[in-house]
Amino acid sequence: PSPLTGSPPQALVDDTEDVSLDFGSEEELALRKAKIRHPLATFFHLFFRVSAIITYLFCDWFSNSFVACFVTILLLLSFDFWSVKNVTGRLLVGLRWWNQIDEDGKSHWVFEAKRVPTIAASTEAEARIFWLGLIICPVIWTMFFFSTLFSLKLKWLALVIAGISLQTANLYGYIHCKVGGQKSISRVTSRFFVTADVPKRQTRRISGGHIEVHGKTGTR
Repeated sequence: PSPLTGSPPQALVDDTEDVSLDFGSEEELALRKAKIRHPLATFFHLFFRVSAIITYLFCDWFSNSFVACFVTILLLLSFDFWSVKNVTGRLLVGLRWWNQIDEDGKSHWVFEAKRVPTIAASTEAEARIFWLGLIICPVIWTMFFFSTLFSLKLKWLALVIAGISLQTANLYGYIHCKVGGQKSISRVTSRFFVTADVPKRQTRRISGGHIEVHGKTGTR
């Protein structure tokens, strides 16, 4: 046949057949980057800690009672500690830490990193909000500590130390979950490859022994 009426080259046919457009994965990636799947948890992750900071800065405008301001800020810090430790960390980043007591009465700290399904996984925006709020707020309370110390407002010192302690505890726990989870995964994978390689070595030694025996019997 002539070049004009002939069949198209086989490579061109293969290329047109293999082309596939997967818009689903791109849409899912875009939703993961932009959408917030847990708006209520994201809101309360920042609400209590930001409210505690604002109340500390402007409590003199609202009330002249030191006890009322002290109790209000301490309650906000306590609510923040509980919600971040038990709710928002699990929903927004899939991390959790807690303390358990065994049968012998010994206390053990457990740091867990769960591998959640793709549908229920947190988005990048949620993870960014979680870690920024977790890191920035203890830094602000540390600045309050030095300002309180240098201005000799010692009556607020206990409250500032409580704020640093509660929020630093959550920060330490979740960093330990993040780093410890990666180490545990690497240890499990290394143990898996080691245990998977042991039977291969044993079978190689056994097969090698059979080959040597057959060789000796053959020469005889």
